[in-house]
Parts: sequence; structure tokens; C-alpha cells
Amino acid sequence: MSRCINIYFKKDCIVLKIKEDARSNEIYNELQDKLPDLKDFYQDERTPILVTGKILKKAEIDTIQKMIQSIIRVRVDFDSPRNLGLHDIRRTFKKDIQISETKFYKGSIRSGQRMEFEGSIVIIGDVNDGAEVIAEDNIAVVGNLRGMAHAGAKGNVNAIIAANLIESPQIRIASIIRERERKEIETESYTYAYINDEGLIDMV
Repeated sequence: MSRCINIYFKKDCIVLKIKEDARSNEIYNELQDKLPDLKDFYQDERTPILVTGKILKKAEIDTIQKMIQSIIRVRVDFDSPRNLGLHDIRRTFKKDIQISETKFYKGSIRSGQRMEFEGSIVIIGDVNDGAEVIAEDNIAVVGNLRGMAHAGAKGNVNAIIAANLIESPQIRIASIIRERERKEIETESYTYAYINDEGLIDMV
């Protein structure tokens, strides 16, 4: 039987490394099998556990944390970020953007609103100045993009941003940021943004 979780013992933590292609049910089943043995090792120890390897979705993180802490009362840390913001990125990865869950939103995103999704976002409307759209994968706006857009927010450098017209003063893809002066916004029309071979955000 193929295993999807490897356990490593380090001086300051115990590492559970999950294979990149492991499915949720495979992770949960194997974790359920291994946790009793891991508990026997602990006894009176309080060494924290670090879960690394596969980039996990928030629901997976929550489930794994509950499973571990229901058996072993220790701190559980994750290599995957719980939130999608730029400051929560702890490592980067590359991913096939053609395979992605997609959220469709009909209507404009107003100033002060924030939309996040662990996949791609398609907005049928405008994203107004002062609004934020953050996606793990791609962002597509069937309208004008004036607010802040952050695609590939967990580090996906293959993610893209597309809109009828990109007028944002700042866009982000993975950990790369592109600031735009007002003069550029007024004189240059762009509909598509991506990270080029030099590691910079290019717009066409």
C-alpha cells in the first residue's frame, strides 16, 4: 500500500510530510492509522508537530489539526498559509493553472469589499477602486479592474490576471508586485497580466 505521509523526528519538532499528489481522504485515513503509534512515542513529550509538503486548503488544515489534537495535545504548525494575503506566504510553488476550482460572482465589487477564494475567481462586473480580490489561482474580470488584484496568492507563479481593462494602481501575482503610476494607467491600456521569464509582472 502506497503511503502519503512520512514522519521525521527533528530536535525541535516532529515533521509530517505529505506527498504533493495525496488526496484528502488518503491523508485522513493514513493519519488515523499513524496517530496512535505517534501518541505512544510522545508519552510526556510536548514537541510541536510541523505539517509540510503538500499545499493544503483551509478545510484540510482544520481537519488535520483537529485529528492530531484529538489524540495528541501538542501545538500543530503548518507550512501552508491559512490566509491568502501576501504576508502569509511562507513558500512558493508551481501548479497547473488549467486545473482549478472556480468561483463565479455576478455583480461589481465595491470599494471596501474583499473577496477571497482558494481557486480561480471570475467576476461578472467591475472591481472598483478600494476593493480587493485575492485568489489562489487566476482572476478574470468581465468588466474593468480598478481595485487591488492578487492572483496566485499562495505562490502560484503561473497564475494570471485578465480583465476588460486593467486600471489598478497595484496588482500582485504570487509574491511579485507591480505598482503603476497614474500616468501609465491613463495612457496605457492592458487586459492581461502574467509573470514573464525574468520573474516580473508583464502586461499586454
